[in-house]
Amino acid sequence: MAGVQDVDVMIGAAQGGALASLPCAMLAAEKIREQIGIFRRRLSAPVNMNFFCHTAVDADPAREAIWRRRLAGYYQELGLDPDATVNAANRAPFSAQACELVEDLKPEVVSFHFGLPDRSLVQRVKAAGCVVVGCATIVKEAVWLEQNGADAIIAQGAEAGGHRGMFLTDNIATQPGTFALVPQVVDAVRVPVIAAGGIADGRGIAAAFALGAAGVQVGTAYLRTPQAKVSPPTRAALASADDNSTVMTNVMTGRPARGVFNRLMREVGPISPDAPAFPHAATALSPLKTAAEKLGRADFTNLWAGQSVALGRETEAADLTRILAREALERLSALAH
Repeated sequence: MAGVQDVDVMIGAAQGGALASLPCAMLAAEKIREQIGIFRRRLSAPVNMNFFCHTAVDADPAREAIWRRRLAGYYQELGLDPDATVNAANRAPFSAQACELVEDLKPEVVSFHFGLPDRSLVQRVKAAGCVVVGCATIVKEAVWLEQNGADAIIAQGAEAGGHRGMFLTDNIATQPGTFALVPQVVDAVRVPVIAAGGIADGRGIAAAFALGAAGVQVGTAYLRTPQAKVSPPTRAALASADDNSTVMTNVMTGRPARGVFNRLMREVGPISPDAPAFPHAATALSPLKTAAEKLGRADFTNLWAGQSVALGRETEAADLTRILAREALERLSALAH
């Protein structure tokens, strides 16, 4: 969950028995090294490092100008200069430098979003002793991941919060839900399948296992833990969300992602042809987000969350992990009898 979690959530999840994951796409190498170091000093437990592996594109000045004009009214409302220089959005794809970091830190698992990096980099990650995990949103992507070196596959249903892991399709209208996708991926590949999307309690975990998943990935359920690095306006928005509060949008970053409706999504999107390509749409939003949050508003904040957001609980990350495991085991035991 890039941007809203760090080592504190990792430690809590691992203390409860889960595989901890560090989102690395927005972190500098020094920060990644620091976070993994803190984790390993605190715990002797496996860790996953997660990276984006999209194809980077340069910012398009003409498209950026159109986007700035679309947002100009918001800048004026908040007393900001729409022509002020803003640092470019930082969401870097996996690179040779990142691979060197993996080779040095040797996490037990390395997972990738938006496909896989170059085959030579995948081979280097494996040679470092890491399990390689890829994310699929359709069966075709799952098969491709297996053929190109993935040791396990995350089947990300349409319910999932955050960016779609899609890389062989750009059609969000045909995205299958988790519990339609999981059994079809299980049937199509030989490697283990991890279910993701709309799973936030023991019932969802048990259902995923019943459909053939070997594991479950949970994100949204941890957003309301005290360890999550979310702003007060974001925390309030998540706490008040219900089953129809999320939508797929491209206006926050330029790439489809699911989040709780905010003002920008309602008034400009949720899908807008004006949004620059990923991740450049986020650049012009940064000053708006900062200014609005100072006023206690999440109008321009990425409220990434899945459709299960209303099932979130305000409890410690370690306790939540144990609760999820206990609930799932109780459900599976009941099914067995």
